[in-house]
Amino acid sequence: MRNAKIRLYVDQPLGQGQSVPLGGDQAHYLFSVMRLGLGDVVLVFDGHSGEWRATVAEAGKKRGILTVEEQTRPQQNPPDLWLLFAPIKKARTDFIVEKAAEMGAARICPVQTEFTNSERIRQDRLQAHAVEAAEQCGGTYVPEVTALQRLDALLNTWPDDRQILFCDEALAGPSLALISLAKNDSSGPWAILIGPEGGFSDAERQRLAALPQAHAISLGPRILRADTAAVAALTLWQQTFGDWR
Repeated sequence: MRNAKIRLYVDQPLGQGQSVPLGGDQAHYLFSVMRLGLGDVVLVFDGHSGEWRATVAEAGKKRGILTVEEQTRPQQNPPDLWLLFAPIKKARTDFIVEKAAEMGAARICPVQTEFTNSERIRQDRLQAHAVEAAEQCGGTYVPEVTALQRLDALLNTWPDDRQILFCDEALAGPSLALISLAKNDSSGPWAILIGPEGGFSDAERQRLAALPQAHAISLGPRILRADTAAVAALTLWQQTFGDWR
């Protein structure tokens, strides 16, 4: 296998000639599942220094070593965009994290709202989903998945320079809000806020309405499920403000 068909995220800085030790899980995946052997090629990235071509220098059941040969792609970071969302059922929360990583969110922030059904998350598991999504979509950046935070506490310390695209299901219907925002100065950091299955409370809407950085928008004439809304909002933002333009 001389042509690299596998991409692997490694948690260490990369450079030409460097040796990359592999632990049990990655060694098992490469050598037992994918049947790679000595001299086979893997593409590796560390989230900071682009993508690199590496060859298998040692292959064992529980460990291995890759040798980094040359950079194949420079680092490409996403726009400074956070996705804030209320966790829902397990599989659908996994879907949101995966799609956010694929679509170019720089940070993924689960938030607990008044009507959030899930009161806890497995941050390590969701971070692993973000890594897998970056490996599969060709990305060189892995977004951080933060710990679950209360929405009201997060808003209390919200940065003055970060705008919020507040996707409010109560506004379902046609909207020109994004077009209007795009005509103004929309540079700088942003966040997208998606609510829970039960929607936002009146108190949360009032809190967001009082925040100068928040811009309430509609996502169309129909009320979307939370996972669908996240993908729709990311698409609209990327096409209007992000790196899809």
